[in-house]
Amino acid sequence: MKSTIRTLSLFVIVSVLLAACVASPTALATTQAPTQAPTQAPTTSTGVTQPSSSDLALQTLFMQIYQATNPSVVNITVIPSQSASTSPSQTQTPTEVIGSGFVYDTNGHIVTNNHVIAGAQSIVVTFSDGSQQAATVVGADPAADIAVLKLSGDYSQLKPLTMADSTTVQVGQMVLAIGNPFGLQGSLTSGIVSGLGRLLDTSSSTQTEVTTGTTFSIPDVIQTDAPINPGNSGGPLLNMDGQVIGVNSAIETLSGSSSGVGYAIPSLIVKTIADKLIANGSVTHSYLGISGQDLTGSLATAMNLPATQRGVLVVTVVPGGPAAAAGLQGSNNTVDVLGIPTLIGGDVITKIDNVDVNTFDDMLTYIFLDTNPGQTVTLTIIRGGKTMNVNVTLVARP
Repeated sequence: MKSTIRTLSLFVIVSVLLAACVASPTALATTQAPTQAPTQAPTTSTGVTQPSSSDLALQTLFMQIYQATNPSVVNITVIPSQSASTSPSQTQTPTEVIGSGFVYDTNGHIVTNNHVIAGAQSIVVTFSDGSQQAATVVGADPAADIAVLKLSGDYSQLKPLTMADSTTVQVGQMVLAIGNPFGLQGSLTSGIVSGLGRLLDTSSSTQTEVTTGTTFSIPDVIQTDAPINPGNSGGPLLNMDGQVIGVNSAIETLSGSSSGVGYAIPSLIVKTIADKLIANGSVTHSYLGISGQDLTGSLATAMNLPATQRGVLVVTVVPGGPAAAAGLQGSNNTVDVLGIPTLIGGDVITKIDNVDVNTFDDMLTYIFLDTNPGQTVTLTIIRGGKTMNVNVTLVARP
């Protein structure tokens, strides 16, 4: 069965909201035989075994993080414009969209996902104490699925969440997610970082390697198994210091619920985009104009390159784009690679501005964060077994 990637805003038509049951993660047990008879854990008066001291310490930490950060996590209710929410044959009240967000700074700015507020007619922000304020959109970036709101009322007492450095995040580290799944405000879930460097297609398809034409991907996305559901969109993914390492944006699932994997936009991208939106109201992204894929060992061997060679194999070059103007060459030879007909023979990008490119995500992240339209970058490529440099002047995304 094919999985789908779903954004996490929640559409509400009736007042009754659905709840979801989420299984707790199973603790790992050691297999080493004890050297002495185990000591029986203490029990309560009802016969329930008490948790260990380490379990209690983790429980206390979760509680402390929640108490410190939940007041800065908000529920966002959006009434879409009539044209965005209804067809010509519909006459009902526009459907509400419910998502999450968090306090970004002391100037009344709230960060959330672009898809939460897209087409908004009006926006209401609800805090954990029940207080509400209207908000307006400062700016939104569909390419990063990030938006910044500005509160209309008093925000002098708000406490911003601290943004962590997402480049230090590691697979296996524990994380917490706070948001409003199914409209249930202030819900806390826990899990681990289960993957890094994912590409999230902004059109929410399952395509993860190609950025050609008008199809683009958000790079360096964090994958987590912390249960997140519709309504969690825009809420923070936190480390064990209570700092934001990402913004929950989508789930990939077979069932439409949290029985899949979650994706969070990394804090480095969130901060970069949010600061630009606050300063300018908009963000313009650079465009290279290729489609490509990671150069695996099998592909490298098929191209008579060392099996250890890594980089981005250019599959196609968009006509009229910057890469085409610079003379980059796409793949034009189909061979059998592990039983699959595969295009090979194109240029292999190994560096951009002397920064190593081992994967498509490496290249896309650099272009996404470190370049501007009009900037000329130097690509180190392998063509026909020879290494050379090509200068490409980037343009704004079409």
